[in-house]
Amino acid sequence: MSRRPLTSAEIRKALAALPGWVFERDALAKEFQFENFRDALAFMVRVGFEAEALDHHPEWTNIYDRVIVRLNTHSAGGKVTAKDVGLARRMEETRGIHTVA
Repeated sequence: MSRRPLTSAEIRKALAALPGWVFERDALAKEFQFENFRDALAFMVRVGFEAEALDHHPEWTNIYDRVIVRLNTHSAGGKVTAKDVGLARRMEETRGIHTVA
């Protein structure tokens, strides 16, 4: 995937297909809510494998039943690229496997 920063229009178009995601502080961001810590952790482990396959390492935090995510590409100057959109899509696909509130 290209490491070229996306334009504002490209980011808006990508967000239209990513429910709950927002663009803030040069990153795609979302808070995932789960039923419990176990489900949140399982999500992070599964997405970790997806992220590694994409050679992408997200900025994320887990607090009990929540996973807070920020995606941008460090090698593109901390801007959003197609790589970030690709990982956000994989996160959405993975979310469907787990129980999410």
